[in-house]
Amino acid sequence: MDLRAKHTQWIKNQAKALGFMSCGISKADFLEQEAPRLEKWLSESKNGQMQYMENHFDKRLDPRKLVEGSKSVISLLLNYYPSEIQKDKQAPKISKYAYGVDYHFVIKDKLKELLSLMQDEIGDVHGRAFVDSAPVLDKAWAERSGLGWRGKHSNILSKQVGSFFFIAELIVDLELEYDSPATDHCGSCTACIDACPTQAITEPYVVDGSKCISYFTIELKEQIPTEFSGQFDDWIFGCDVCQDVCPWNRFSKAHNEPLFNPHPKLLDMTKKDWEEITEDVFREIFKKSAVKRTKFSGLRRNIEFLR
Repeated sequence: MDLRAKHTQWIKNQAKALGFMSCGISKADFLEQEAPRLEKWLSESKNGQMQYMENHFDKRLDPRKLVEGSKSVISLLLNYYPSEIQKDKQAPKISKYAYGVDYHFVIKDKLKELLSLMQDEIGDVHGRAFVDSAPVLDKAWAERSGLGWRGKHSNILSKQVGSFFFIAELIVDLELEYDSPATDHCGSCTACIDACPTQAITEPYVVDGSKCISYFTIELKEQIPTEFSGQFDDWIFGCDVCQDVCPWNRFSKAHNEPLFNPHPKLLDMTKKDWEEITEDVFREIFKKSAVKRTKFSGLRRNIEFLR
């Protein structure tokens, strides 16, 4: 076994030991197919008020411009599918990914540990860890690395585990063995397109971010447009509809990351509890959660919008 193959296998074994469900690797290169797709999406203002998506266009498409001397993109998936969901069927809903501790912190720590282990084992390896907070096209790299295909809802799908996982990367200056992209297995299914409450999936594989419930409840800082009144299906932070209806998510299995377990009170909250939530309760339940992004005022706005 040559050195590249040896290093590749060792990295994948370590990733598994750290709790990642999958690890795939691709060559750090220009994302040729993504360039026109991203340009078109931005030119049609499908990013809404997410101006940050227009920044660093060249870095989004070429990791070598983001991390000097980079040779490989190590893509990793971390499961967040919960064993239980909110109990009150009438209660406002939050996306499953936000049940526990904010994933940015959980995954960043795992990535730093993986890089540190690589440096101990392999030697002089330099790189950077990314968890969807930098100009990196996570889905494109996960696709290239063979971890799944892009579903019609634009999320990455795997035949084995569905789509309830986070995507992260280590971009490093080490040559490794590269995986082949996965093939598409959506076939003629349109479950996600048919079920989207706000018709945000405007065509297969294209989501108009400015119409997505996740955008309205998390990214939008102003009032939610009244034209979407009655279309939110009780979501107040994020939305899981397109994933919940996807046939491939029959294969989702509960995660085993203790930090992703919800606050004990969260799943028991009734519709009345949500409607009467105070800032103290918000701080207690969402102390380390991604839900803090909307702030208490944003969550109240979202709850009020459902009335």
